[in-house]
Amino acid sequence: MMFNMQLDDRLVYRILLFSLCLNTVVATAQSWQSKWVSVDKKGTITYTPDEKGNIIPDFSRVGYFHGDQPIPTHIPIFIKLKPSENDLENIQAAINKLSKNQPNEDGFIGVILLSKGTYKIPNTIHIQTSGIVIRGEGLETKLIATGKMQYSLFKFSGSGSVSERKNSRVKITNQYVPVGSFSFNVSNAGNFSIGDKIMVYRPGTSAWINDLKMDQIEVREDTKQWTPQEYGFNFERTITKIAGDAIFIDNPIVLALEEKYGGGEIYAYSFTNRINRVGIENLYCESEFEKDTSENHAWVAVEMDKVENGWVRNITSRYFGNSCVHLGSWAKNITVLNSNCFDAKSIITGSRRYSFSNAGQQNLFMNCIATEGRHDFVTAARVCGPNVFYNCAATNTHADIGPHHRWTSGTLYDNIKTDGEMAIQDRGNWGSGHGWSGVNQVLWNCSVQKAVVQSPWVNGKNYAIGLHGEKYEGRLKGKPDGEWEGQNKKGLTPASLYLAQLKARK
Repeated sequence: MMFNMQLDDRLVYRILLFSLCLNTVVATAQSWQSKWVSVDKKGTITYTPDEKGNIIPDFSRVGYFHGDQPIPTHIPIFIKLKPSENDLENIQAAINKLSKNQPNEDGFIGVILLSKGTYKIPNTIHIQTSGIVIRGEGLETKLIATGKMQYSLFKFSGSGSVSERKNSRVKITNQYVPVGSFSFNVSNAGNFSIGDKIMVYRPGTSAWINDLKMDQIEVREDTKQWTPQEYGFNFERTITKIAGDAIFIDNPIVLALEEKYGGGEIYAYSFTNRINRVGIENLYCESEFEKDTSENHAWVAVEMDKVENGWVRNITSRYFGNSCVHLGSWAKNITVLNSNCFDAKSIITGSRRYSFSNAGQQNLFMNCIATEGRHDFVTAARVCGPNVFYNCAATNTHADIGPHHRWTSGTLYDNIKTDGEMAIQDRGNWGSGHGWSGVNQVLWNCSVQKAVVQSPWVNGKNYAIGLHGEKYEGRLKGKPDGEWEGQNKKGLTPASLYLAQLKARK
């Protein structure tokens, strides 16, 4: 089911959850369940661990406020604008004026409403304050990016960086913390409290890289072997419970912590100038261009970074060189909903046409459509999960969907449909040494022309469950196969893993 109408998000979720209930209760003779994940008639989920205790993780705690709050629909309109001869200046001035106000008790300052009409925008519109929402009146609010250079039409961004709390770093003492875990032991939990924001840090080590064979990438021009200092991973979590020296967290481990590969650590942190409760909705964005291979025009419709708990919904972009939505590495708990990326214009080669691109964590892309893209639903390098792409479709594709390069961990691709490829593999010396693109990646009930799903030599698995389409070997021969189950077999139950996990948690 594909939603591209402007519906109240609570209604969307109710419809989706009702659909899930029908799928789980009204079983047919053709229904089957995965050996890794099963759901009973009450919606309770049972996970089957592998030989090391790893399970497919719970992906339900993603998106705006972890999916626990609906995206608000009744934020007061503060400023209403109409098209003018100086659209960029007027919109930016309204944002700057609104930024001086204090948020209400819900954390919002207000909405800037762009009335129906055509707005010409030659450069980036910046939103750098919490609580501001940009809203249009649907497809009839048209923003035309007229600048003759690569830029983002809208950029939401806070400032600053993560600050580690002094003397808070402690060692995780378990020899092995499996994927899917919500707890682990530390050397001393005395300096932590429930509600603390922590980083779960997994270091890069020479032993890990050597066992992955990522220091042995076939060399071509510009190839870089992986090095330990570049592969430390910081997973943002919140402490939910402390029992002795056991720490419990709000989102699962999505990359196994192995003592032989350096184990893990935690530390408390703050991110004071990261903005929150911001959104953009109900707009049509278009980039001017000279010809189909033009590179000197707008590149991204909506960019977010250093943002927590935000949204992009009912946005349609056309003719941009790269993305409708790009989420940076410090974008967290963002929901991208009911949005479209149509007819990209650029040379068809690397670093272009990443229709819906994610470098952050705990983000949700749902009900999105792309045409003429390359990597339409994609993660960047060293992306820390969990992240979810659910119920999205791509046509006229020019490359594959999936983790792009350099070890993304913990992504669910749920009910993705494409006339092209999906790929989770060792990409070898593509780029400057992409190597293993991802681990603990799950393709669930996806439909493709063809797909490759490989598992890395060590430190995790990748899954293709209920995939419809051709299986192929991938770029490099001799790589370990992923966990394939039920290829081209109809009736996978639950039809959506994300919705089943969300329902079970609710």
